[in-house]
Amino acid sequence: MAHQDDNDSTRAERQARRAALAPGTQVGIDEAMVHRMVHSFYARIREDEMLGPIFNGAIQDRWDTHLANMADFWSSVVLMTGRYSGRPMAAHLTLDTKRGEHGMPRLDQPHFDRWLQLFRATAAEVCPPDAAALFVARAEKIAQSFVMGLRFQRGETPDWLGPVRSAPAKDQA
Repeated sequence: MAHQDDNDSTRAERQARRAALAPGTQVGIDEAMVHRMVHSFYARIREDEMLGPIFNGAIQDRWDTHLANMADFWSSVVLMTGRYSGRPMAAHLTLDTKRGEHGMPRLDQPHFDRWLQLFRATAAEVCPPDAAALFVARAEKIAQSFVMGLRFQRGETPDWLGPVRSAPAKDQA
């Protein structure tokens, strides 16, 4: 069965309806704000003592492409544009594995804490309070998801699962 949107409206009309429902639209976020947020945030990242070497090493001379991808990502997150179609977790897993192989520290909670600290500061500077709160709320969920995904990929047990049993229970006959 076809969805009503497929038959009765144009792509532009569907996008307009989606934009009206987007959480970012409700708090005044537009594409210009997404652009300012992304570019301001990554300018801080590039200069940061902890995160700069990680990002600059991974991205190298592809910053224009990365910034465009991140603008698409955040536009999709807060404005529901659907422009981003990448796999951010996979990229972070690959980066984490490579760092571990080269004797550099793997990505973990302190890196994401710093990422969030810079993100919060940027959002407070670039956005009105309600828009900043939405960006930060989404960033916090993303950071939490990445940390859990990285640890899961390494075979680490999340704290909330409790201790892992190393031996099977003995049969009681």
